[in-house]
Amino acid sequence: MKKAVFLGMGYIGLPTAAVAANAGYEVVGVDVNQAVVDTINQGKIHIVEPALAEMVQEVVAKGTLRAVTKPEEADAFFVVVPTPFKQNHRADISYVESATRSIIPFLKEGDLFVIESTSPVLTTEKMANLIFKHRPELEHKLHIAYCPERVLPGNTLYELVHNDRVIGGIDADSTDKAAEFYSAFVKGKLHRTNARTAEMCKLTENSSRDSQIAFANELSMICDKANINVWELIALANKHPRVNILDPGCGVGGHCIAVDPWFIVSDYPEQAQLIKRARETNDYKADWCANRALNACDEFVRQYDREPVVACMGLAFKPNIDDLRESPAKYIASRIISESRAEVLIVEPNITKHASFNLTPYKEAYERADIVVWLVRHTPFLSIVKDPSRIELDFCGVRR
Repeated sequence: MKKAVFLGMGYIGLPTAAVAANAGYEVVGVDVNQAVVDTINQGKIHIVEPALAEMVQEVVAKGTLRAVTKPEEADAFFVVVPTPFKQNHRADISYVESATRSIIPFLKEGDLFVIESTSPVLTTEKMANLIFKHRPELEHKLHIAYCPERVLPGNTLYELVHNDRVIGGIDADSTDKAAEFYSAFVKGKLHRTNARTAEMCKLTENSSRDSQIAFANELSMICDKANINVWELIALANKHPRVNILDPGCGVGGHCIAVDPWFIVSDYPEQAQLIKRARETNDYKADWCANRALNACDEFVRQYDREPVVACMGLAFKPNIDDLRESPAKYIASRIISESRAEVLIVEPNITKHASFNLTPYKEAYERADIVVWLVRHTPFLSIVKDPSRIELDFCGVRR
């Protein structure tokens, strides 16, 4: 197993392809975006991720990584494409299916096919059936498995290597074949299981985290009502040896936690009551924050007889990254813009431009603002000295 094709060169696909190429595999990265392909082939990257640019530059220069717009024959194929949800919160696996269809003509006996994209239970088996429908001669002659990523953006390269991985094949031989591939660069443990369990494991991990965050977010709203400093409260409660409450925020975003629980809820609506409630709580927190900001604008007008300047500090879904997918901060900023007459300054220090927002440097925004809405706890924000003359709404703990 020497040559591997990775379908999808995004936040997970590109780092994984680079790590595999660095481990000695001949890796071909496939992406439908020609600009992404060109950028990678120049030894550059199109996303923000520490140390990734250096690794991509090195493996491209060595010739172990190259990018193309269409797949080609290989020994192993990896699907690392998005799996968003539809308006009814059901998983959209069309990207996974499209990627699977694209490699069917190139499959041969003994090849490995792995889905890394977060997917509902049974997706791997459905893709196996799709492959065998078009290539019946390959049934029982391919190795097909599911192996979800579990990395933290901003620390992806380290976690790709050092985190444990759960690998589930459609049969034991498939599991072993996939484990053989990952063992070349994963220093964490490789936990073998079946495809369905591996799929549910990824959904369970993120649903658990979503529920824990929902508790913190609900607590923050209760504390606001009771005039209690939630940050102090959590710090004190966490002194208990068996309590570990997370930090609240303005909601939950990203490509995993804000999406994956709905895959369970949509398939098991009668059983997934707590998971659904947690997801609804975290979605509601973004609306609650937006309403608080809009009320502050109204109060400012009543007090000063003019519209305020509002600085929305942060757009990313978590601190110190450039990823805006499913970001509650972006949603809140959009609501403030559309539902108030204030001058709204948008700050996101990790990107240089945005299609929908005009960006303002964070120091300038703070100095100009009447109302500062802290949405993301980016490290540069922590250096801003608080000015008592400004109204500050801290939804992420910048001022804790």
